[in-house]
Amino acid sequence: MIGAGRPINLCGCKEDWSIKNITIRETAKNELSQILAIYPAAFPDEELRPVVSSLIKGTAEVLSLAAFHEGALIGHVVFTVFNGDDAGDKGAGALLGPLGVLPELQGQGIGSGLVQRGLERLDSQGTRQVFVLGDPKYYSRFGFRPERLMLPPYPLPQKWADAWQSLLLSNAAPLAAGHCLLPEEWMDRTLWLP
Repeated sequence: MIGAGRPINLCGCKEDWSIKNITIRETAKNELSQILAIYPAAFPDEELRPVVSSLIKGTAEVLSLAAFHEGALIGHVVFTVFNGDDAGDKGAGALLGPLGVLPELQGQGIGSGLVQRGLERLDSQGTRQVFVLGDPKYYSRFGFRPERLMLPPYPLPQKWADAWQSLLLSNAAPLAAGHCLLPEEWMDRTLWLP
């Protein structure tokens, strides 16, 4: 929530959920097992639980948000906050991901709601630029565009060139060109390979 207690809509997305009574809030440490249950269902071909677990339990600065319906955790997203190359860029960048929603509830705006709430929170905390490695068709709805100046920690396959994207928040200046200075949890090269 930003300004006068009203939420802003950074991406222009409609929060028109097919199911009602969804609550999005920051997660608690004791919800880790529920969070980890989302990812094998949402991404059966990828093992994301180790990185999600290490981000939530580790020392990296993260924003961990979950969507709940009737008390059940149905979606989750992590934003990892990082510093830019310049000394004044403390917390100026964030990496979005992973984002997962239970398969039977996908396509109902829950993932969009999680991303939107995260962008609002990061914007209110002074984050200038958010990065994601993901489907350009999906993330373009929030305003993400292919990023060519601030690079991920490892080279990406050419076929993923447009999947590395960024979004400037509140018309902020972009981070200086270079490589994202991500915490150790993201420095496993296999996380950046097909």
